[in-house]
Amino acid sequence: MPIESGSCASARQAKQKRKSHSLSIRRTNSSEQERAGLQRDMLEGQDSKLPSSVRNTLLELFGQIEREFENLYIENLELRREIDTLNERLAAEGQTIDGAELSKGQLKTKASHSTSQLSQKLKTTYKASTSKIVSSFKTTTSRAICQLVKEYVGHRDGIWDVSVAKTQPVVLGTASADHTALLWSIETGKCLVKYVGHVGSVNSIKFHPAEQVALTASGDQTAHIWRYMVQLPAPQPTADCNQMSGEDEVEFSDKDEPDGDGDGSSDCPTVRAPLTSLKSHQGVVIAADWLVGGKQAVTASWDRTANLYDVETSELVHSLTGHDQELTHCCTHPTQRLVVTSSRDTTFRLWDFRDPSIHSVNVFQGHTDTVTSAVFTVGDNVVSGSDDRTVKVWDLKNMRSPIATIRTDSAVNRINVCVGQRIIALPHDNRQVRLFDMSGVRLARLPRSNRQGHRRMVCCSAWSEDHPICNLFTCGFDRQAIGWNINIPALLQEK
Repeated sequence: MPIESGSCASARQAKQKRKSHSLSIRRTNSSEQERAGLQRDMLEGQDSKLPSSVRNTLLELFGQIEREFENLYIENLELRREIDTLNERLAAEGQTIDGAELSKGQLKTKASHSTSQLSQKLKTTYKASTSKIVSSFKTTTSRAICQLVKEYVGHRDGIWDVSVAKTQPVVLGTASADHTALLWSIETGKCLVKYVGHVGSVNSIKFHPAEQVALTASGDQTAHIWRYMVQLPAPQPTADCNQMSGEDEVEFSDKDEPDGDGDGSSDCPTVRAPLTSLKSHQGVVIAADWLVGGKQAVTASWDRTANLYDVETSELVHSLTGHDQELTHCCTHPTQRLVVTSSRDTTFRLWDFRDPSIHSVNVFQGHTDTVTSAVFTVGDNVVSGSDDRTVKVWDLKNMRSPIATIRTDSAVNRINVCVGQRIIALPHDNRQVRLFDMSGVRLARLPRSNRQGHRRMVCCSAWSEDHPICNLFTCGFDRQAIGWNINIPALLQEK
């Protein structure tokens, strides 16, 4: 009778052990499922003051959490079983592996190394799964109150950009695909000035820091600097708008869009020609901004370059090259000669003009899709948004990794930061506008209910921290801009 070798006996024992272990896992899982079902039945049988819809939603969410942890538990057992199998195989193969003689110490080291790798895989998997669960419950005890104050209707096509004047009188500016830029009275919603100097879509509008001058960028491959003079009409009583929490939502169809035939800008004064035209780009100029002081301006184009101009002479000072694809946005620092440009090449670049003799550039690769915008805050922070559905907060002193990451469910368009209260407004492709603080905690979502909020993609947002009526403005493809009053509780301001 042949005698069974030691390695075969070890293999058979390992197989029997795995079989019995698998049976025990199935028994454990089935018993846990039965116990969970009993607990659910008990909960459903109890009296509750919660509405049935809310109660059912909670039961469903807790069920999802339970299933997630059950999957993690099973994966944990599987990984531990792999570790045991590896140890058994190494012990069964004895001293010869790959034809080389290994001492007991070397064999122990190899097994320990493999075990460490599997343990690290287990920790990484567990951390990624549980962090996803926990992040869905991250919230604050106090919420911002968001109230729609005024709608600004008059454009005949989608609005790409919105901006607030930095000088008196404070007016609202909008840039539209209908080839015009409009200036509005914030209080009354009346159009004050219409600029018609471009022959292409107006993609951006920014106000001079000290004068009644505007800078617009256009699809006609130019940027225009033009002067305006406005006289604000007497304020009228605004309609009483019910305050709504940022979480209220009722769906509606596109037929509720404002009627574009009623042009509210037809009777306002018109500016037809610019003071200066900046003409060095070979493609669409998608954005423009003033450098601190207002003596220079920067433009960003689909020709993959950004240009720095002298405003008085219209001369090109620097051509900023390096991006591999079309630029999407540019922004200047409020107090320093710094420029940040974003691009479809998934990067954003920081340009330093503080030394007149040289200008340096730093490239940051923190996203996996188009960077739609990157903006400065007062201090040493940059906030970037992307089509990869994330927004990241960076410290200029250490840009190797973000200090906060916000994950969303839709592509993020041109973001804006409320400097005083350190709040980020995120406009989305899915018509939502969400508010976050600089640490990544969500504060509110603007109302999007019947006849309130945007009905198409929201393109841009702009804060006006000093205005007593509206402190946030948004614009979108539904051809309107909206003024909001955002009331931030004191608890959130302290954070």
